[in-house]
Amino acid sequence: MASSPTLPVADADLVRRAKAGDLPAFEELVTSHERRVYTLALRILQNPHDAEDVTQQAFISTLEHLPGFREEASFATWLNRIATHAALKVIRKRKGLDTVSLEAATEPQEDYDAIPHPEFIADWKQSPEQLVERNETRRLLDDALAQLDEKHRLVFVLRDVEGSSVKETAEALGLSETNVKVRLLRARLQLREHLTRTLGDPAKRIERGQHHHD
Repeated sequence: MASSPTLPVADADLVRRAKAGDLPAFEELVTSHERRVYTLALRILQNPHDAEDVTQQAFISTLEHLPGFREEASFATWLNRIATHAALKVIRKRKGLDTVSLEAATEPQEDYDAIPHPEFIADWKQSPEQLVERNETRRLLDDALAQLDEKHRLVFVLRDVEGSSVKETAEALGLSETNVKVRLLRARLQLREHLTRTLGDPAKRIERGQHHHD
């Protein structure tokens, strides 16, 4: 009878060992999480080179601050926050906004009443934010994310992909919570329309002009 595969060591144990100076334990954490961190950075930055740099910087920062990690959240959540902040710093530098919120790079005020109606709709069983967890549609979602403008993509990635709260997303981006909610709604609508062209049921699709607006 073949022996069962060895289960990976839990992050908590690896963190404790790494805090005690066990470098191989930290290397195991890197191996376990680097692909996910890179994917998160790529979704935010849409640039492979920048995503690689952010991934490297995130783990350097993690190692530097590991002694102060209180383990109140999971290691993965803590690492995500570090990677997100590193990625947002890259965006601020791109825009010359080292000390200014990302709001300064976009229009000063959202038009809260002008939520666009989709051009193309069809019945779905799942929403875009649920589809992010499905391997077979992850590439399609990433392609659709790349078509969003930056302000909407950032909110969707932080809120629906990373799982940050509205408040956390607002604080990370320097936005109001209302602004986050509006941008998130717009991002979901745009993603839904992009993905519907591939995933929607053609028999139930409705082109713009065939449905009524209230």
